[in-house]
Amino acid sequence: MWKHFITDYLSFSKKERTGIIVLMSFIGFFIVIPFLYPFFIKSQPIDAKIFEKQIASLSIKQIDSTNQFKQPGEDGKYKESVYKLSDSQDEKVELFYFDPNTASNEELRKLGFREKTITTIKNFLSKRGKFYKSEDIGKIWGLHPDEVKRFIPFVQIKNLQVSHLSDGNEFKKKPLIASTHSMISIDINTADTTEFISLQGIGSKLSQRIINFRDKLGGFYSVEQVGETFGLPDSTFQKIKSQLIINNLAVKKININTADIELMKMHPYLRYVIGNAIVRYRLQHGNFSAVADIKKIVTITEDIFIKAAPYLTVEIQ
Repeated sequence: MWKHFITDYLSFSKKERTGIIVLMSFIGFFIVIPFLYPFFIKSQPIDAKIFEKQIASLSIKQIDSTNQFKQPGEDGKYKESVYKLSDSQDEKVELFYFDPNTASNEELRKLGFREKTITTIKNFLSKRGKFYKSEDIGKIWGLHPDEVKRFIPFVQIKNLQVSHLSDGNEFKKKPLIASTHSMISIDINTADTTEFISLQGIGSKLSQRIINFRDKLGGFYSVEQVGETFGLPDSTFQKIKSQLIINNLAVKKININTADIELMKMHPYLRYVIGNAIVRYRLQHGNFSAVADIKKIVTITEDIFIKAAPYLTVEIQ
């Protein structure tokens, strides 16, 4: 009985024995390979100084977060709160009260503003921009949210002026009424992010989106186009519309007789569908003699033509 059992269940053919040997070889290989791994791939040495620097940076930030709302000393400086903006910045900086409208470059450096940020602030001020409240520094392009939170408690806008009273020789300080945003005019084809940020309701993200949209179009030919910017609420656009102007109407044009699909599909008013239709029509019927000829293409409606035509040409630029 046992002999038959062993013969039926524990005997293997030559192919089966070969398969078992191969399978066991694979299993043995994968068991051994983790032990051989260190001999072929050497681990990178760990520099303990990097971790010490990171721990020190976290400690500094923790101290700063617990002290940021304490009152300053007699000299107006907040000496308990010192921090580093980055690991690469070795110089410690101090927080003290400042007016972003009048602060010098040196004062901004002492506060910890980066050179690029200082340049952005000065460009904004040179173009008649103003900071009207402490929260306005959050609109500065390139300033991180944690830095904004750190600086806001120390922003003091000097908004008082002296005026003479008509009933005597007394003087009285009264709030200086900030000029409204409507007094600022922005050329939408040349304005940078700083100028757009000076408009009511436009922050750093929206200003960058407007410029990105302008670059993809090749320039604006109408103020209404700004309202097409992704994420720009119509209510905000209507508020700033009267402040937008165009002094430079030169837009970048695409030659529909030479442009390929890769170029045309990048334009917001053409994309792949319209660009592909123009290229296929040109291959079948030859070059266009006028931009208006693209209206012969079925997929190009009158609305599409009106929007895209200013960016198209049949002449060599």
